[in-house]
Amino acid sequence: MLQDYLPIFFQILIALGFAAVTLTLSVVLGRSAKRNATKDSAYECGMLPVGDGAPRFSVKFYLVAMLFVIFDIEVVFMYPWAVQFRDLVANSPTALVSMAGFAGVLAFAYVYALKKGALNWKS
Repeated sequence: MLQDYLPIFFQILIALGFAAVTLTLSVVLGRSAKRNATKDSAYECGMLPVGDGAPRFSVKFYLVAMLFVIFDIEVVFMYPWAVQFRDLVANSPTALVSMAGFAGVLAFAYVYALKKGALNWKS
């Protein structure tokens, strides 16, 4: 039983050892470098970093991004089904009906987002 987990244990041990050695070398070699205020300041494309770091965005951008991710992930779920479509439908039409229901829920969600104005950039 222990023999089965030995390679996993060695892999974890090597990964932790690599991380520890890399961080230790970074700290040791980083202390020996000459430091000054110019090197320690943030580099922002040649401009002085003045003001807020990030501009404020409307919530609309985040909403559209979330909708994109949601619908993009749903396409990932549809792809394996489309690859096996012939075999699935030849055995039973249940796969077709279930995917039609899934696509129906997606269509309903898309229409709901449109009605709520989630994709309207004018407002």
